[in-house]
Amino acid sequence: MFCFTLLALLCCGVFINAANIQARSSSYSGEYGGGGGKRFSHSGNQLDGPITALRIRVNRWYIVGIQVRYGKEWSDYKGGSSGDLEEIFLHPGESIIQVTGKYKTYLRKVVFITDKGRYFPFGKDTGVSFNGAPLYPGTVLRYISGSSGSVIDAIGFHWDKYPSHCPGCGNRSTSRPTTSHICAQ
Repeated sequence: MFCFTLLALLCCGVFINAANIQARSSSYSGEYGGGGGKRFSHSGNQLDGPITALRIRVNRWYIVGIQVRYGKEWSDYKGGSSGDLEEIFLHPGESIIQVTGKYKTYLRKVVFITDKGRYFPFGKDTGVSFNGAPLYPGTVLRYISGSSGSVIDAIGFHWDKYPSHCPGCGNRSTSRPTTSHICAQ
């Protein structure tokens, strides 16, 4: 009788703990590149909203700099000042679901791929290839990290679920913004 009671209590404990386990959604891809430069992270920027635009500076050989817009707010610019600055904007509700590229001591090429089938290539097609993608389905690029100096030395990608609320108005919708609700865009 004692063994039966003990077994019943242990089983109940396992079921209670199993009910408290949440599905995982965040993952990390990287770090791609060399070991130089000063470290940076946009982890706090993701609180401003989803990624809505990118500014990438490139020269003949490298990805020189990067700046990301989260919701309506631009992150600090990271990298150097040489080369040409290019800017892309995501459509309302569009997210980055994969990032590929090449590196060799420094970041040489980066390609952002969205859930709307669009892709945005930057840089030169030489070096070691990488493929940054989330581990869990239904997750998107939430923020970047890495290191930079006069160029982008290395980059990493942080994936998680699309934000469940709109930072612009506080809307707690669990769906993505639609054309009728684009205040964070």
